[in-house]
Amino acid sequence: MSIAQHTGQAAMQPVDSYLNEVLAAIRPLPPRELRLDEAGGAVLTEDVAAAWALPPFDNSGMDGYAVLAADIAAATPERPVTLPVRGEVPAGDTRPHHLDPGTCLRIMTGAPVPSGADAVVPVEWTDGGVAHVAISRAAEPGYSIRRAGGDAVPGDVLLTAGMRVGPVQIGLLAAAGRDTVTARPSPRITVMSTGDELIEPGQPVRPGQIWESNSRMLAAAAQQAGYPARRHAAVPDDKAAVLAAIEAALADTDLLVTTGGVSMGGEHDIVKAALQDLGTVAFRKVAMQPGMPQGFGVVGPAGTPIFTLPGNPVSAYVSFQLFVRPAASALQDFGPERLAATSAELAGPVRSPSGRRSYLRAVLDSAAGTVAPVSGQSSHQLASLARANALIIVPEPVTGLPGGTTVEVLVLP
Repeated sequence: MSIAQHTGQAAMQPVDSYLNEVLAAIRPLPPRELRLDEAGGAVLTEDVAAAWALPPFDNSGMDGYAVLAADIAAATPERPVTLPVRGEVPAGDTRPHHLDPGTCLRIMTGAPVPSGADAVVPVEWTDGGVAHVAISRAAEPGYSIRRAGGDAVPGDVLLTAGMRVGPVQIGLLAAAGRDTVTARPSPRITVMSTGDELIEPGQPVRPGQIWESNSRMLAAAAQQAGYPARRHAAVPDDKAAVLAAIEAALADTDLLVTTGGVSMGGEHDIVKAALQDLGTVAFRKVAMQPGMPQGFGVVGPAGTPIFTLPGNPVSAYVSFQLFVRPAASALQDFGPERLAATSAELAGPVRSPSGRRSYLRAVLDSAAGTVAPVSGQSSHQLASLARANALIIVPEPVTGLPGGTTVEVLVLP
């Protein structure tokens, strides 16, 4: 059944059905060539192979002295071997160096191993001499030498298509000499809240007004998940203003999230009224608590996905984690990423409305294997969400569970 077919229906749609419908409507972003400084969080669409050896030359694994191992084979703390120091090889030195038998060269970590040397003695095994050095331990051939190609040889696949680019992958690409890579970029997420009652934090409020928090919370959640995100200033309850804000945001966003104005049947549901004119966004009741009223579709010439989330902050946050986050990863053809799930024993009884899947704020004690619901489960109670680190899942047919029951738990990031 299509998203459009759910518009206006009275029956509640199951959570899993709704999420599957959302994911089916997502079209991954096209890949493009990205510079390394913009590739973090991107998903590769190509295999990356080594063009040359890594490391490209034999180099020292530590500060010390390049030696011929046979020259110091008899060295002991009681009878150290003393060798003349014939020079120094610093890191980055491109001059050729050669070691004659019976001598040594000071060498720094990462410096090329001179020809004729087959081991590096750590400075800690010596007296640190400059003209001559006393070496108190023998070293096997190859000791503390990082061989050319020890990490990769030309043609080795370093990274594979479908892999997300993180800090280590950035480092490896740079070490391999790559300054660009072909990948699907992290989707840009824009969040906006609507409502005449919303006032920017720091400004005075009058009776009937509240400080706007949802857009900041959801933008931070998107950033925490690894996506570039921005918040739009709160939009008043005006249909033209909402449409103008959405159209302006579409210029540089890949996924749009609104909160507020989507309750079922309210005359001030401005987001719902505005987007119904576009004919691409469907609104429905999802069988969940918190977060029953949901809207999803695509808008604009690029078919940008848009989620219209409830205005209550806990409903908005839970909806973001359950639906928006998987959709964002699907835009990269990665995942979809979901909250980590585990099981734990209820530390106390819980209740849930019949026919809805409840996501109850809770504190998970992983070491003890228990999870305790927090006090204050109403969808406006943000303070209780701040105390929670998990969500207890109570299935749709269940209206209550006693303490000691093993339940499924979602771990909040």
